[in-house]
Amino acid sequence: MAEEQIRFDDGAGYERLMGIWSRLAGDVFLDWLALPAGLKWIDIGCGNGAFTELVVDRCAPAGVQGIDPSEGQLAFARKRPASRVAEFRQGDAMSLPFADDAFDVAAMALVIFFVPEPAKGVAEMARVVRPGGTVAAYAWDLPGGGFPMEALQAEMRGMGFKTVHPPSADASRIDAMQDLWTKASLDAVETREITVQRTFADFDDLWATFLLTPSAGAAIKAMSAADSEQLKARVRVRLPADAADRITYSARANAVKGRVPV
Repeated sequence: MAEEQIRFDDGAGYERLMGIWSRLAGDVFLDWLALPAGLKWIDIGCGNGAFTELVVDRCAPAGVQGIDPSEGQLAFARKRPASRVAEFRQGDAMSLPFADDAFDVAAMALVIFFVPEPAKGVAEMARVVRPGGTVAAYAWDLPGGGFPMEALQAEMRGMGFKTVHPPSADASRIDAMQDLWTKASLDAVETREITVQRTFADFDDLWATFLLTPSAGAAIKAMSAADSEQLKARVRVRLPADAADRITYSARANAVKGRVPV
């Protein structure tokens, strides 16, 4: 897999591309965590606040801190209704700007594969969570083909075009996540798969969403008209529409949780 920096700075574009997918997987993830109300959360790599808003709506937290390196994403997050409870600030997952034991829950939604040193990121999550608190994450299974844009990327590769994955893609494997949490000395480590489906109104809706993918979208726009049309034809075959022209397909994430030792 190619290693290249992937940066999301367009909050509105990210919402259409990935925010919907994030909430679909996030609903299952929060059901699995089954945590009580009134806890203090930190959402690491909060992006445009899609998962943060889910936490606010579903978990009745005492407070939420959202951390992300992109000011563009954070600007979008601060306009969400979640901002009535959540505070969003710029920060680095490997050096969180908080004291030890500051939170009850640390969550990382679709982020572990972007962290240059995943083990350091997990250690920071554990550091800022109190003893007995929860450290958890979910991430698209990139090596296993679970990424929502895998259909597009597979057809690009089939045509000889390079596709880009985050620098720590292997950290999204379920065994790798289990290992990261165990080596961080967290207790009661558990993992699970999360499979979700999304429906697009028609192929044009799907294609316009695919074009929002930073690396793939740029590559498609740089293609010749013939190559672009060939790629679209291949994706149509791979993701056929139903009788109403809608396109539905699945994506798969891996999730992990553990407790900070008491």
